[in-house]
Amino acid sequence: MNIQAIYHRPESNYCFSLTDKKIGLRIRFAKGERIDSVSVVYNNKYDIAKKQYVKELDFTCSDGTYDYYSTVLELMDSRFSYIFEITFDDKKIYYCEVGVKEEYDFNYAYYDSFQYAYLNQNDIIANVDWLNNGVFYQIFVDRFAKGSIKDESYINCQWNDLPTPKSFHGGDLDGIADNLDYIQNLGVTAIYLTPVFKSISNHKYDISDYFQVDDMFGGNTALKRLVSECHNRGLKIILDAVFNHVSENFEPFQDVIQKGSKSKYYDWFIIDGPKINSEKSNYACFAACNYMPKLNTNNPEVQQYLLSVVEYWMKEYDIDGWRLDVADEVSHDFWRLMRRKVKSIKKDAALIGENWHNSESYLNGDQFDSIMNYGVLKAMLDYWVNESLDEQGLSFALNRQLMRYADTTNNMMFNLIDSHDTYRFLTEVKGNQDKLICALVTLAFLPGSLNLYYGTEILLEGGFDPDSRRAFDFSRLDDERVHLYSNIISFILKLKQQPALKNGKVTISEQNGMLVIERASAEQVLTLKVSKQSKKIENNFSMSFNNKNNYNDNSFIIEGKLR
Repeated sequence: MNIQAIYHRPESNYCFSLTDKKIGLRIRFAKGERIDSVSVVYNNKYDIAKKQYVKELDFTCSDGTYDYYSTVLELMDSRFSYIFEITFDDKKIYYCEVGVKEEYDFNYAYYDSFQYAYLNQNDIIANVDWLNNGVFYQIFVDRFAKGSIKDESYINCQWNDLPTPKSFHGGDLDGIADNLDYIQNLGVTAIYLTPVFKSISNHKYDISDYFQVDDMFGGNTALKRLVSECHNRGLKIILDAVFNHVSENFEPFQDVIQKGSKSKYYDWFIIDGPKINSEKSNYACFAACNYMPKLNTNNPEVQQYLLSVVEYWMKEYDIDGWRLDVADEVSHDFWRLMRRKVKSIKKDAALIGENWHNSESYLNGDQFDSIMNYGVLKAMLDYWVNESLDEQGLSFALNRQLMRYADTTNNMMFNLIDSHDTYRFLTEVKGNQDKLICALVTLAFLPGSLNLYYGTEILLEGGFDPDSRRAFDFSRLDDERVHLYSNIISFILKLKQQPALKNGKVTISEQNGMLVIERASAEQVLTLKVSKQSKKIENNFSMSFNNKNNYNDNSFIIEGKLR
C-alpha cells in the first residue's frame, strides 16, 4: 500500500459537522489500492480509551489519482475522537494524527487520535435550502428586454446589433419584470442580475454610486417593483456585489485625485506615492483597468461603508442575496463581516463568490455559501469541446470537484456552463445543440443549483466579451427548432424539483463507455447516462418516467448521445 498517499484532516472537507451530533467523514488513498475494509474507531476524547465504537466506511468515488471512502456518523456526544482502521492483504494498520501505525494503544489516544474537539453550533456550515435545487436565470440587464416607458436617449445601437464594449441596447429592470411569467415558466426559481448601480458603462462593473440604481435601468423604483413581483411569484432575486473595485468617478476616489494623501479617503485605496498618477497608474486596480481603482477592503472605514450598502439594499428592497464579484481578491476579514451582516438581516440569503479556483478557505461556513463552479464548467469544456477527457476522465473531474468541499457546500454550489465572462457554450461546441442539452442535463444532476445564462434557451451564441452579451430576441421562439430545444431545456430545468435532485446522494462513474450519474433519495433513484458514442445509446434523447405504486421504486432515466 502507498502509505504516503493516505490523507485525512479534521475540521475540513474530510471531516465536517452536519449538526451538533452528526458528522461527515472522508479518507483518501492512492487510486486502485486493494483495500478489504476501512473503519472509523471512535468515541469522545474522554472515554475512547475505555470504549470504542466502530463503523465501516464505504467506497465513494475516484478522481483518477485517489480513491475516497466516506461515511456519516450519528454521535451521542458533541466531542469526537477517532482513528482509522485499515485492512488489506491480511494486514491491519491504523491511521491517526501522527500517521500510520501497525498497532494502536487507545490509552494514548488523548495525545494522537484525530479529533473534532467540540461540534459547536455556530461552526456548522449552514444550509441555504433553496440553493439545493435552485434554478438561476442570469441576466445581463442591458440585453434582455426593454420596458414599455423609458428614456432611450442613451441607446446607441439597434436591439439586435452585435454588442461592442460601449454599445447600449436599452434593456432595463422593467423589461425583466414584464417578462417574469416567461422566465418562471421555464422552470426558473431565482434570478441573478449583473450590476444595476449607477455607472457610465453598459455592464456597470465600474460603480460610481452604490445607493442608486442606474437611470438606464429604471432607477430605484424599478428595482423595488422587480423584487416585489419576483417575490409575489415565489422567485428569489440576487444582485451583483462589486466590492473589489469602483469607478474612477466614485466620489471618494475623485477626492483623492484632488487632494492626494491629504484626502480623508486616501487609505480607501492602495496607492504608491502621495498622489494619484494616472499616466503611471500608481494605484491598485481591477486587472489592468486603471479606470477601476481597487478598494482597500482591509480598511475598517471601507468595510463599514460597504456593509452599509449591503444593509440598505437588503432591508429597504428585500433582495435575497449577493453574487460577489472578484471575490478572491477581497480580504477574508471583510467577507466574514459581510456574512454576519447578511445573515443577521435574512438568514437564508445567499452569498455566492466569483471564485474560479479551489475555494476551500472561503467555504468553511464563515464566508460564502457557495461559488460559481467554474471547475465544473472547465470539465464540460474538456469533455465536449477540447475532447481531452473521455467519459471516465469526466467522471474523475466531477468527483474531484465534489471531494474539494463538504457535502453541505456541494449541495449549494452554483453550477454553470457559461456566463457573461465566457464564450457561450453553444459557440464553444460549434452550434451543436445536442451537446448543449447533454451539458445542461449533466448540470441538473449535480448537487446544488443550476444557472441558465439568459438566451441559452433560444440557442443564442456568442464569443468572448462583449460578444457573449448579445441581446435576447423573443422572435427566435417562433422558429420551430428553437422552440423545440427551448422546451427541452425547460424540461431539464424543471427536473431540479425532483426530490432526488434536491437532496439525493450522488454517485458519478463511467460504465460501459458512458458517464453515469445516479442521485438516490428516500423517494427516488434518478439516473443519467451520457455518451458521445452513438453505439452506446440508441436514441438521441430517451426520456422515460415510470410511475409505480411504490414511490421508492420510481426511476427517471435520460440517455443521451450525439448522432
